[in-house]
Amino acid sequence: MSATPNTEKSLELKIFIFLTVFLAPVLAVALVASLGFSIWIGQIFTGPPGAG
Repeated sequence: MSATPNTEKSLELKIFIFLTVFLAPVLAVALVASLGFSIWIGQIFTGPPGAG
């Protein structure tokens, strides 16, 4: 491994910032959106809860 410790720390910091600022919020929004979409589709086919 030819990377210096400073280079590794810099890369590690960039990856951490990417994960916390970009990837985690995007995944959280995608998860909540997919859950809401699946509930919406389910209600299209079965009707709202308690409507039977």
